[in-house]
Amino acid sequence: MSWAWIGLVPFALFAFLFLILPTMFIVVGAFRAPDGSFTLANIRGLFTPSILAAFWISIRVSFWSALLGCLIGFAMAAAITVGKLPNGARSPLLTFAGVASNFAGVPLAFAFLATLGRVGLVTVLLREWFGFNLYATGFNLLSFMGLTLTYLFFQIPLMILIVTPALDGLKREWSEAAQILGATRLQYWRMVALPILWPTLLGTLALLFANAFGAVATAYALTGSSLSIVPILLFAQIRGDVLGDPHLGYALAFGMIFVTGVANAIYMWMRVRSEKWVR
Repeated sequence: MSWAWIGLVPFALFAFLFLILPTMFIVVGAFRAPDGSFTLANIRGLFTPSILAAFWISIRVSFWSALLGCLIGFAMAAAITVGKLPNGARSPLLTFAGVASNFAGVPLAFAFLATLGRVGLVTVLLREWFGFNLYATGFNLLSFMGLTLTYLFFQIPLMILIVTPALDGLKREWSEAAQILGATRLQYWRMVALPILWPTLLGTLALLFANAFGAVATAYALTGSSLSIVPILLFAQIRGDVLGDPHLGYALAFGMIFVTGVANAIYMWMRVRSEKWVR
Protein backbone atom coordinates (compact mmCIF):
# COMPACT_ATOMS: atom_id res chain seq x y z
CA MET A 1 0.00 0.00 0.00
CA SER A 2 1.39 3.40 -0.97
CA TRP A 3 1.81 5.95 1.81
CA ALA A 4 1.30 8.72 -0.76
CA TRP A 5 -2.46 8.44 -0.23
CA ILE A 6 -2.03 9.93 3.24
CA GLY A 7 -1.39 13.28 1.58
CA LEU A 8 -4.99 13.28 0.34
CA VAL A 9 -6.49 12.73 3.78
CA PRO A 10 -6.62 16.45 4.79
CA PHE A 11 -8.24 17.38 1.47
CA ALA A 12 -10.74 14.50 1.64
CA LEU A 13 -11.63 15.38 5.23
CA PHE A 14 -12.04 19.05 4.40
CA ALA A 15 -14.19 18.28 1.35
CA PHE A 16 -16.40 15.91 3.33
CA LEU A 17 -16.94 18.26 6.28
CA PHE A 18 -17.40 21.53 4.37
CA LEU A 19 -18.76 20.43 0.97
CA ILE A 20 -20.28 16.95 0.83
CA LEU A 21 -21.86 16.81 4.29
CA PRO A 22 -23.45 20.31 4.14
CA THR A 23 -24.74 19.60 0.62
CA MET A 24 -26.37 16.37 1.80
CA PHE A 25 -27.85 18.20 4.78
CA ILE A 26 -29.33 20.88 2.50
CA VAL A 27 -30.76 18.36 0.04
CA VAL A 28 -32.40 16.34 2.82
CA GLY A 29 -33.73 19.49 4.50
CA ALA A 30 -35.30 20.68 1.25
CA PHE A 31 -37.55 17.61 1.24
CA ARG A 32 -38.31 17.52 4.96
CA ALA A 33 -41.24 19.05 6.86
CA PRO A 34 -40.84 20.66 10.31
CA ASP A 35 -42.00 17.40 11.91
CA GLY A 36 -39.32 15.44 10.03
CA SER A 37 -41.59 13.81 7.46
CA PHE A 38 -41.05 13.81 3.69
CA THR A 39 -42.71 16.64 1.77
CA LEU A 40 -42.59 18.45 -1.58
CA ALA A 41 -44.09 21.65 -0.16
CA ASN A 42 -40.67 23.29 0.14
CA ILE A 43 -39.90 22.64 -3.52
CA ARG A 44 -43.33 23.92 -4.53
CA GLY A 45 -42.53 27.07 -2.55
CA LEU A 46 -39.76 27.85 -5.03
CA PHE A 47 -42.41 28.47 -7.69
CA THR A 48 -44.03 31.40 -5.90
CA PRO A 49 -43.88 34.64 -7.92
CA SER A 50 -41.40 36.42 -5.63
CA ILE A 51 -38.91 33.55 -5.58
CA LEU A 52 -39.24 32.92 -9.31
CA ALA A 53 -38.56 36.63 -9.90
CA ALA A 54 -35.45 36.41 -7.70
CA PHE A 55 -34.19 33.40 -9.65
CA TRP A 56 -34.86 35.18 -12.94
CA ILE A 57 -32.93 38.29 -11.87
CA SER A 58 -30.03 36.14 -10.63
CA ILE A 59 -29.94 34.20 -13.90
CA ARG A 60 -29.98 37.41 -15.96
CA VAL A 61 -27.21 39.06 -13.93
CA SER A 62 -25.11 35.89 -14.06
CA PHE A 63 -25.65 35.38 -17.79
CA TRP A 64 -24.86 38.93 -18.89
CA SER A 65 -21.85 39.29 -16.60
CA ALA A 66 -20.57 35.91 -17.83
CA LEU A 67 -21.17 36.76 -21.51
CA LEU A 68 -19.56 40.20 -21.33
CA GLY A 69 -16.75 38.81 -19.20
CA CYS A 70 -16.06 36.13 -21.82
CA LEU A 71 -16.04 38.59 -24.72
CA ILE A 72 -13.85 41.24 -23.07
CA GLY A 73 -11.58 38.72 -21.36
CA PHE A 74 -11.07 36.78 -24.59
CA ALA A 75 -10.12 39.95 -26.46
CA MET A 76 -7.59 40.89 -23.77
CA ALA A 77 -6.13 37.38 -23.59
CA ALA A 78 -5.84 37.20 -27.38
CA ALA A 79 -4.03 40.53 -27.40
CA ILE A 80 -1.25 39.26 -25.12
CA THR A 81 -0.92 35.78 -26.67
CA VAL A 82 -1.46 35.95 -30.43
CA GLY A 83 -1.70 39.72 -30.81
CA LYS A 84 0.99 42.27 -31.47
CA LEU A 85 1.31 43.63 -27.93
CA PRO A 86 4.83 43.73 -26.43
CA ASN A 87 5.88 40.69 -24.41
CA GLY A 88 6.24 42.89 -21.35
CA ALA A 89 2.48 43.46 -21.22
CA ARG A 90 1.68 39.80 -20.55
CA SER A 91 3.14 39.44 -17.06
CA PRO A 92 1.49 42.56 -15.52
CA LEU A 93 -1.89 41.68 -17.03
CA LEU A 94 -1.82 38.09 -15.75
CA THR A 95 -0.65 39.27 -12.34
CA PHE A 96 -3.49 41.77 -12.13
CA ALA A 97 -5.95 39.11 -13.34
CA GLY A 98 -4.85 36.74 -10.59
CA VAL A 99 -5.46 39.41 -7.95
CA ALA A 100 -8.66 40.90 -9.39
CA SER A 101 -10.34 37.52 -9.90
CA ASN A 102 -10.35 37.08 -6.11
CA PHE A 103 -11.28 40.68 -5.26
CA ALA A 104 -14.95 40.64 -4.28
CA GLY A 105 -17.28 41.21 -1.37
CA VAL A 106 -17.44 44.40 0.69
CA PRO A 107 -14.13 45.88 -0.60
CA LEU A 108 -15.29 45.57 -4.23
CA ALA A 109 -18.69 47.07 -3.44
CA PHE A 110 -17.05 50.00 -1.62
CA ALA A 111 -14.62 50.54 -4.51
CA PHE A 112 -17.48 50.85 -7.01
CA LEU A 113 -19.54 53.08 -4.72
CA ALA A 114 -16.52 55.36 -4.26
CA THR A 115 -15.97 55.40 -8.03
CA LEU A 116 -19.39 55.29 -9.70
CA GLY A 117 -21.75 56.11 -6.85
CA ARG A 118 -23.85 59.29 -6.86
CA VAL A 119 -20.96 61.14 -5.20
CA GLY A 120 -18.24 58.85 -6.54
CA LEU A 121 -15.00 60.16 -7.98
CA VAL A 122 -15.75 59.43 -11.65
CA THR A 123 -19.34 60.65 -11.32
CA VAL A 124 -18.25 63.96 -9.82
CA LEU A 125 -15.43 64.45 -12.34
CA LEU A 126 -17.77 63.83 -15.28
CA ARG A 127 -20.24 66.34 -13.87
CA GLU A 128 -17.74 69.04 -12.88
CA TRP A 129 -15.30 68.83 -15.78
CA PHE A 130 -17.47 67.77 -18.72
CA GLY A 131 -20.97 68.74 -17.59
CA PHE A 132 -22.14 65.13 -18.01
CA ASN A 133 -24.54 63.84 -15.37
CA LEU A 134 -24.16 60.08 -15.41
CA TYR A 135 -27.24 59.42 -13.30
CA ALA A 136 -29.39 61.65 -15.51
CA THR A 137 -29.01 59.02 -18.26
CA GLY A 138 -30.84 56.45 -16.14
CA PHE A 139 -27.72 54.72 -14.85
CA ASN A 140 -27.95 53.48 -11.27
CA LEU A 141 -25.19 51.52 -9.58
CA LEU A 142 -27.72 49.97 -7.18
CA SER A 143 -29.58 48.20 -9.98
CA PHE A 144 -29.39 45.30 -12.38
CA MET A 145 -27.00 47.19 -14.65
CA GLY A 146 -24.82 48.35 -11.78
CA LEU A 147 -24.55 44.87 -10.26
CA THR A 148 -23.66 43.38 -13.66
CA LEU A 149 -20.97 46.02 -14.15
CA THR A 150 -19.56 45.30 -10.69
CA TYR A 151 -19.43 41.56 -11.34
CA LEU A 152 -17.38 42.21 -14.48
CA PHE A 153 -14.48 43.30 -12.28
CA PHE A 154 -13.80 39.69 -11.27
CA GLN A 155 -15.42 37.95 -14.25
CA ILE A 156 -13.06 39.44 -16.87
CA PRO A 157 -9.83 38.51 -14.98
CA LEU A 158 -11.12 34.98 -14.40
CA MET A 159 -11.78 34.62 -18.13
CA ILE A 160 -8.25 35.83 -18.89
CA LEU A 161 -6.70 33.27 -16.54
CA ILE A 162 -8.70 30.39 -18.02
CA VAL A 163 -8.54 31.16 -21.73
CA THR A 164 -4.87 32.22 -21.90
CA PRO A 165 -3.53 28.62 -21.68
CA ALA A 166 -6.03 27.59 -24.37
CA LEU A 167 -4.78 30.34 -26.69
CA ASP A 168 -1.20 29.33 -25.97
CA GLY A 169 -2.19 25.80 -27.02
CA LEU A 170 -3.02 26.89 -30.57
CA LYS A 171 -0.27 25.38 -32.68
CA ARG A 172 1.68 27.71 -34.93
CA GLU A 173 1.57 25.08 -37.68
CA TRP A 174 -2.21 25.47 -37.97
CA SER A 175 -1.89 29.16 -38.78
CA GLU A 176 0.95 28.55 -41.22
CA ALA A 177 -0.98 25.78 -42.98
CA ALA A 178 -4.00 28.07 -43.33
CA GLN A 179 -1.85 30.81 -44.82
CA ILE A 180 -0.24 28.38 -47.28
CA LEU A 181 -3.70 27.31 -48.44
CA GLY A 182 -4.60 30.95 -49.07
CA ALA A 183 -6.78 31.62 -46.01
CA THR A 184 -6.94 35.12 -44.60
CA ARG A 185 -6.46 35.87 -40.92
CA LEU A 186 -10.21 36.16 -40.46
CA GLN A 187 -10.83 32.85 -42.21
CA TYR A 188 -8.23 31.16 -40.00
CA TRP A 189 -9.98 32.34 -36.85
CA ARG A 190 -13.44 31.51 -38.19
CA MET A 191 -12.66 28.06 -39.60
CA VAL A 192 -9.76 26.80 -37.48
CA ALA A 193 -9.06 28.61 -34.23
CA LEU A 194 -12.58 29.36 -32.99
CA PRO A 195 -13.93 25.82 -33.65
CA ILE A 196 -11.02 24.46 -31.59
CA LEU A 197 -11.55 27.02 -28.82
CA TRP A 198 -15.34 26.76 -28.88
CA PRO A 199 -15.60 24.08 -26.13
CA THR A 200 -13.28 26.13 -23.94
CA LEU A 201 -15.28 29.30 -24.51
CA LEU A 202 -18.63 27.64 -23.80
CA GLY A 203 -17.23 25.87 -20.75
CA THR A 204 -15.77 29.08 -19.38
CA LEU A 205 -19.08 30.84 -19.99
CA ALA A 206 -20.77 28.18 -17.83
CA LEU A 207 -18.10 28.56 -15.14
CA LEU A 208 -18.45 32.35 -15.05
CA PHE A 209 -22.23 31.94 -14.85
CA ALA A 210 -21.88 29.70 -11.80
CA ASN A 211 -19.31 32.06 -10.29
CA ALA A 212 -21.70 35.02 -10.50
CA PHE A 213 -24.81 33.06 -9.53
CA GLY A 214 -23.38 32.12 -6.14
CA ALA A 215 -21.92 35.54 -5.29
CA VAL A 216 -23.67 37.08 -2.28
CA ALA A 217 -21.24 39.35 -0.39
CA THR A 218 -20.73 41.78 -3.26
CA ALA A 219 -24.43 41.98 -4.14
CA TYR A 220 -25.54 42.42 -0.53
CA ALA A 221 -22.90 45.05 0.27
CA LEU A 222 -23.67 46.97 -2.93
CA THR A 223 -27.46 46.83 -3.22
CA GLY A 224 -28.63 45.63 0.18
CA SER A 225 -32.26 44.58 -0.19
CA SER A 226 -33.01 46.91 -3.12
CA LEU A 227 -32.31 44.13 -5.64
CA SER A 228 -33.91 40.79 -4.82
CA ILE A 229 -31.67 37.97 -6.02
CA VAL A 230 -31.54 34.40 -4.75
CA PRO A 231 -28.29 34.66 -2.71
CA ILE A 232 -29.70 37.69 -0.85
CA LEU A 233 -32.97 35.85 -0.14
CA LEU A 234 -30.96 32.92 1.17
CA PHE A 235 -28.78 35.21 3.26
CA ALA A 236 -31.91 36.74 4.77
CA GLN A 237 -33.14 33.24 5.60
CA ILE A 238 -29.86 32.40 7.33
CA ARG A 239 -30.16 35.57 9.43
CA GLY A 240 -33.79 34.74 10.16
CA ASP A 241 -35.08 38.30 9.70
CA VAL A 242 -37.35 37.77 6.66
CA LEU A 243 -38.39 34.19 5.98
CA GLY A 244 -39.91 32.19 8.82
CA ASP A 245 -39.58 28.74 7.27
CA PRO A 246 -36.05 27.32 7.51
CA HIS A 247 -36.91 24.43 5.20
CA LEU A 248 -37.84 26.91 2.47
CA GLY A 249 -34.31 28.23 2.93
CA TYR A 250 -33.04 24.70 2.35
CA ALA A 251 -35.10 24.61 -0.84
CA LEU A 252 -33.56 27.93 -1.98
CA ALA A 253 -30.09 26.53 -1.37
CA PHE A 254 -31.05 23.33 -3.18
CA GLY A 255 -32.19 25.36 -6.19
CA MET A 256 -28.89 27.25 -6.24
CA ILE A 257 -26.95 23.97 -5.99
CA PHE A 258 -28.93 22.59 -8.92
CA VAL A 259 -28.33 25.63 -11.15
CA THR A 260 -24.62 25.95 -10.34
CA GLY A 261 -24.19 22.17 -10.58
CA VAL A 262 -25.58 22.14 -14.11
CA ALA A 263 -23.32 25.05 -15.09
CA ASN A 264 -20.21 23.39 -13.64
CA ALA A 265 -21.08 20.06 -15.26
CA ILE A 266 -21.24 21.82 -18.64
CA TYR A 267 -17.88 23.46 -17.93
CA MET A 268 -16.16 20.16 -17.06
CA TRP A 269 -17.62 18.41 -20.11
CA MET A 270 -16.53 21.21 -22.43
CA ARG A 271 -13.08 21.30 -20.85
CA VAL A 272 -12.53 17.60 -21.55
CA ARG A 273 -13.52 18.13 -25.19
CA SER A 274 -11.18 21.12 -25.59
CA GLU A 275 -8.21 19.28 -24.04
CA LYS A 276 -8.48 16.62 -26.74
CA TRP A 277 -7.91 19.26 -29.43
CA VAL A 278 -5.02 20.87 -27.56
CA ARG A 279 -3.27 17.52 -27.19
